[in-house]
Amino acid sequence: MQTLTLNNGVEMPALGLGVFQTPPDETRAAVTAALDLGYRHIDTAAAYGNEREVGRAIRESAVPREEIFVETKIWISDYGYDETLHGFDKSAAKLGVDRIDLLILHQALPSDFGRTRAAYRALEKLLADGRVRAIGVSNFMVEHLTALLDATAVVPAVNQLEIHPYFQQSAVLGFDDEHGILNQAWSPIGGITFYPGYGENRRSVLEDSAVTGIAEAHGKSPAQVLLRWGLQHGRSVIPKSTKRRRIAENIDVFDFELTTDELKALDALETGRRGGPEPENVTLAAYGRAIPEA
Repeated sequence: MQTLTLNNGVEMPALGLGVFQTPPDETRAAVTAALDLGYRHIDTAAAYGNEREVGRAIRESAVPREEIFVETKIWISDYGYDETLHGFDKSAAKLGVDRIDLLILHQALPSDFGRTRAAYRALEKLLADGRVRAIGVSNFMVEHLTALLDATAVVPAVNQLEIHPYFQQSAVLGFDDEHGILNQAWSPIGGITFYPGYGENRRSVLEDSAVTGIAEAHGKSPAQVLLRWGLQHGRSVIPKSTKRRRIAENIDVFDFELTTDELKALDALETGRRGGPEPENVTLAAYGRAIPEA
């Protein structure tokens, strides 16, 4: 497994299993399969409602805990200094761990950025106390990152973003690179292009002729090509699946390389169309919901 070094020196596996929208009753089996197949990085979130099942699979695995990189996220409803400290306690208890490897803020909260800053200061406290190994953010745009960096001491180690060939967020990626923030891709194989919210004219990047042609040339699947594209751009990738065959396929991406021309062909698929929520629309009124106690 290829690893990436975060800006505080922590080593993180470059590819992990995501469990977004994975029902709790399927999560345990998916994480168990992933660990059996060589994954050592699991990405979950308080808002996913499946941290408990992730933790159970990790405890039941033959893989030692210290070899597994656990990443989770604080939801906006738990922003604020004390609230975020308690959010950590809830996540750690559900996961059954004393220390979380990477803890990130799930979204910026532009309508109340003071709560966002306070939440990040709580992450800094958890980092200083050794309760987390690294801290970061998710879905933060340049203006959010600028405001955060101006008010806090620790540069985020990671910014997890929607990144796939149809939506590449080059301005944010460039800002992150300039400041030593690792770009981490959710929906790295463009799975969000399947979602109803993507629009009536949505199409799957997996069926794009530019992708399928490259896949055929390498004897790989379109999904493997897209994961390789992300990895060769120096990003962390977090594909999700509940099917063992797909989980195995998604980690089998370290035995081939895309050419410069192939990378450029995939880069050229940019549409500028976001699949996830518009960052400015993320408010407590629209997206807030209570995160249950452990």
